[in-house]
Amino acid sequence: MRREPTRGTAAGAHRNPATAPRAGLVDLDDLDTKLNDDLAVLMITNPNTLGLFDGQIGQIADRVHGRGGLIYLDGANMNAILGIARPGDFGADMMHFNPHKTFSGPHGGGGPGAGPICVTDELAAYLPAPVVGFDGQQYYLDDQRPKSIGRVRSFFGNVGVLIRAYCYIRTHGSEGLRAVSENAVLNANYLLSLVKSVLPVPQGDGCMHEFVASAARLKKEKGITAMDLAKRLLDYGFHAPTVYFPLTVPEAIMIEPTETESKETLDAFAQTLIRLTEQASDALHDAPQTAPVSRPDEVQAARKPVLRWNAD
Repeated sequence: MRREPTRGTAAGAHRNPATAPRAGLVDLDDLDTKLNDDLAVLMITNPNTLGLFDGQIGQIADRVHGRGGLIYLDGANMNAILGIARPGDFGADMMHFNPHKTFSGPHGGGGPGAGPICVTDELAAYLPAPVVGFDGQQYYLDDQRPKSIGRVRSFFGNVGVLIRAYCYIRTHGSEGLRAVSENAVLNANYLLSLVKSVLPVPQGDGCMHEFVASAARLKKEKGITAMDLAKRLLDYGFHAPTVYFPLTVPEAIMIEPTETESKETLDAFAQTLIRLTEQASDALHDAPQTAPVSRPDEVQAARKPVLRWNAD
């Protein structure tokens, strides 16, 4: 991953209040207070979990680089910018991709996942070994890398997921991958426009691939929580969105329709979600009512997991 010089404000400079970013983006003044001689790496997700692209990313990278630090980009949300923006150009020194979010790999039940790492030329010498080399005639595993951190466990990664991702990329091609992102962003903004009247979106002027709505007002007025909505959606045949994340949004409902959903499906989801906000709270508190398991004690499940099947 080649990084081109970024264009931004030099480290230590102050932003113009008139051009201050909206809530949900990095506060450059606050960032300045945290840049010191102990800085090694700043990890940042862009687009971030709120579904916002931080256009200050060049300035952020310049300030971190100016203090001798590196930028690690969480590439979890690359499905919003495929074929549109290159992380190396806006200052990332290293990043990982999420094939399970961006390149069609399954993302349920905790996996299977894979996270290929991309780095700049300057960092390539330190990658785990062996790496795949090519001598002009054949591929080989290169162990002769004196600066490498060495071999790591399962260094091939999850081969099945990676092959699936490779086939997905080759099938779509460059134009197809850009269309994936354009459709993902279009779907998310369309869905946001449908539900924000009943489920406010704190950063709701627009989004990238996802947005985070809040059921805080609904909880206050009707006693209906984000978890109630998520559980009740199961009764209507919809996979529930992530709730209570990110923590910066009270009663958070993180909705990411992806590029594959049709307008009909998006309309049906939005209409169902709106109807749920009008239902009596008791109906939602008892949801799901059609699933074989209703509401397990999630705290106890995490602290005292039952890992062996019992016929009784």
